[in-house]
Amino acid sequence: MQTVSDTLCHGGRQLVLDHRSAATGGAMRFGLFLPPEPAGAPVLWYLSGLTCTHENAMTKAGLQVWAAEAGIALCFPDTSPRGEGVADDEAFDMGQGAGFYVDAEALPWARNFRMERYVAEELPKLLFASFDLDPERQGITGHSMGGHGALTLALKHPGRFASVSAFAPICNPSTSDWGAPQLRAYGLDPEDHDAALLLRGGAELPPCLVDAGTDDPHFDKLGLPAFAAAAAEARAEAAVNLRRGYDHSYFFVSTFAESHVDHHAAHLT
Repeated sequence: MQTVSDTLCHGGRQLVLDHRSAATGGAMRFGLFLPPEPAGAPVLWYLSGLTCTHENAMTKAGLQVWAAEAGIALCFPDTSPRGEGVADDEAFDMGQGAGFYVDAEALPWARNFRMERYVAEELPKLLFASFDLDPERQGITGHSMGGHGALTLALKHPGRFASVSAFAPICNPSTSDWGAPQLRAYGLDPEDHDAALLLRGGAELPPCLVDAGTDDPHFDKLGLPAFAAAAAEARAEAAVNLRRGYDHSYFFVSTFAESHVDHHAAHLT
């Protein structure tokens, strides 16, 4: 790995790191926040949404202040492979910036778009080999497309994450314009990557917190009613909150960042 930057932040260190990825076949960049006493710290993964890079949540979500207080490290992966030779699309919800945290099977996407393998396997191995962090204590969260990633990875990798949360997640993508067309284009069946359907099919959900805003202009694309119903049917430990007047922005995310870090801290520390 190469260190791009190392900045003092709330008594800890905010790093930006580059490395070569076998999963995506190119260079990848991620952010890593280490709390003031990082040795043996648990890790909270934050997956960002459509059009984002590793940088958006790192600079806008305000998670570091609460993670520093709780003694939790934060990892901010990118949302897709990037660079020359990597497939892309003119639409903002396809291609670079829109990896959906899945492994594409259709060309040209299958050459590089293996984001599930990257986030669930490759990057954790690299992270825990390079830093004194605790692989037995991991939580995962995300926003929008990243909320989809957080929920589905938690459901598809049982035992990996002690807790999961999501800000305005796409949680029923098989019925949404944000999910069904993109996953089919990547050569996948959207129902195999649908948090509501995975939960209904018997997948185990770690303790879960979901927040969304009542004034979210994209609310109809999220599928929250289907996810809440599936959680109720499964009797899963889940809280789904609708926050009056809030939208889909990082102003919304930063407002509820503290409660999400508290949720993970209760299960990680």
